[in-house]
Amino acid sequence: MLPVENGYGKRVDYNDSCPPSTVIHVSFPARGDMPPVKLHWYDGGLLPERPDELEPERRLPESGTIFVGDKGKLMCETYSESPRLIPETAMTAFTRPPKTLARVPGGRSGHEKNWLDAIRTHGQAVSNFDYSGPFAEVVLLGNVSLHYPGTRLMWDAPNMKITNMPEADQYIRHNYRQGWTL
Repeated sequence: MLPVENGYGKRVDYNDSCPPSTVIHVSFPARGDMPPVKLHWYDGGLLPERPDELEPERRLPESGTIFVGDKGKLMCETYSESPRLIPETAMTAFTRPPKTLARVPGGRSGHEKNWLDAIRTHGQAVSNFDYSGPFAEVVLLGNVSLHYPGTRLMWDAPNMKITNMPEADQYIRHNYRQGWTL
């Protein structure tokens, strides 16, 4: 089960638009020899607490990621650009490992072409559906959680349902009006 919850304490309905800002928490259980992972999503100008290791003259990115590990913290811009260990002294002392994962040719602007090339050659895109599908699933579950502030939703991925709040499943699959299908 994947627990997903938003950080608000009261319900606010945004039926025609998204809320101006959100805080979403997702807890991934341990998998095999990998430990559990917690993800905290902030948007709409909200930022996480400033890491103690971040030097006073350095700013948190307005849009980016902070990875917190057992051995340190890594901060990067949107799309994981410009990754830097914090503090900067840790970055200076760090030796980068060799690149072993495929990269999208053309960087951020090459994703659509990479996808089309995979279709044309019957190959596989760098950000293929095996990776991007579960990623999108987590993001969309965060959207579902906005309807239930302060409530932990338990997600059963194989069965595509929320187990502890059946009424939340209305946001998982669209129910078409009688006579209409897709």
